[in-house]
Amino acid sequence: MPLRTKFVFERVEQRILMEIPVLIAGHRDVPGSESTFTQNVSARGARVISARYWEQGDALKFASRTGEFRSSARVAYCQSLQGDGFAIGVEFLDPKGRWVVQFPK
Repeated sequence: MPLRTKFVFERVEQRILMEIPVLIAGHRDVPGSESTFTQNVSARGARVISARYWEQGDALKFASRTGEFRSSARVAYCQSLQGDGFAIGVEFLDPKGRWVVQFPK
């Protein structure tokens, strides 16, 4: 009987529940930016609500609506929500400016 290895995934950083107005852009099928909000945040990324379906690995532009923060990013996951919309995990790749959670030094 083969041994089964159980892997436990644990985030490096905890997410903080926080709704922040943001803009996301770069969807391959729908041009323009989408005005939306985060559900939770960390220094390295955020969970964002989107009306659009995104593929894992898709590149996008992420910015706070205040203009204090922006980053190129990638989609880590896309989950369908009950009703309409999707929740996407966004990983920041090139953060610039002041984000709500401080980046590790």
